[in-house]
Amino acid sequence: MLGCNGAVAFLIGTIAAIAVGFFARIVGLDRDRAFYPTVMIVIALLYVLFSAIGGSVQALTLELPSVLGFIVAAVVGFKGSLWVVAAALAAHGIYDFGHAFLFENPGVPSFWPAFCSAYDIVAAVFLGWLLWSEKIPARAA
Repeated sequence: MLGCNGAVAFLIGTIAAIAVGFFARIVGLDRDRAFYPTVMIVIALLYVLFSAIGGSVQALTLELPSVLGFIVAAVVGFKGSLWVVAAALAAHGIYDFGHAFLFENPGVPSFWPAFCSAYDIVAAVFLGWLLWSEKIPARAA
């Protein structure tokens, strides 16, 4: 662990999401509609990684349905409207808050729920702002 309490982890997650969002905007990575769906898929798969780190097949088995649900949402959003991806990111942020109450995954770092929930929610808001302001198209051309 990085020695972060929940508030510090939440702050770092917030700053990281803002930094990644602006970096992707400045460099042009988010011009491709696949950027945020890919981010959503990677975020969802991290709980699988934590299951492997913790060496827990039980945690992996419990994590997979929700991971697959977020991956499906990312694909549906990519194929349809990126608003679905923004909603999935926000939902994953809420999921992070309740994760410890739902699953025991020994590989999850103690700072992770606060960090990831902040990142996910801020990334969802950032994507929503991009879509609302029409800086990126919500639907494929």
